Amino acid sequence: MVELKNVDVHYRESGVEALNDVNIRINDGEFVFIVGDSGAGKSTLLKLLTHEMLPTKGRVFVNGYNLSKMKKSKLPKFRRSIGMVFQDFRLIPNMTVFENVAFVLRVTDRSKKFIRQRVPYVLNLVKLADRAKSYPSQLSGGERQRVGIARAFATDPGLIIADEPTGNIDPRLSYEIVELLMDINKCGTTVLMVTHEHDLVQYFGGRIINLKDGCVVFDDYIQGKNEG
Repeated sequence: MVELKNVDVHYRESGVEALNDVNIRINDGEFVFIVGDSGAGKSTLLKLLTHEMLPTKGRVFVNGYNLSKMKKSKLPKFRRSIGMVFQDFRLIPNMTVFENVAFVLRVTDRSKKFIRQRVPYVLNLVKLADRAKSYPSQLSGGERQRVGIARAFATDPGLIIADEPTGNIDPRLSYEIVELLMDINKCGTTVLMVTHEHDLVQYFGGRIINLKDGCVVFDDYIQGKNEG
């Protein structure tokens, strides 16, 4: 579960009020689009959810952790409960597709046997089993992002946060990336997708949280065009 209760974030240096009295509750297993123009507060919201910063006021809960009171010793375990998908992919260039996905499992001390089983499973899920020995430079933008999704899902996190995951790929492939995230959501993983691409949101529909000037101005479900 993800929950923000009466959250404010004020940047004292600049005087900017990034979030104002934000209240959001996202239940386990939901798929949620978070939308808003530049400066609406999306980046600040993500920093709160990943414990990169604390709110000026209010409380933040993610995956059973009270982030406002979490001890530093619990931060690594908390971070492992979240999978991140980035706009710029952030793959390790001198590692193969298999090695990029395996890397996140090795740093969490998973066994070699587990890695040998898990990596092929997630690569098959994102339809990249035949690219396991390829390097990032040999992949298209869409393929690189699918590796990023596989890496995020490899540790079987409770929550995946996708930050503008379609921003650096061919617009024609954006729909495939969202469909892939929705497939992962069907496995029981909560997915939050931050995007400015309103066409995607209107096509798929579902729960939409719209931020404007640091406030939640819309939080409801809409019917997607693909459902009509």
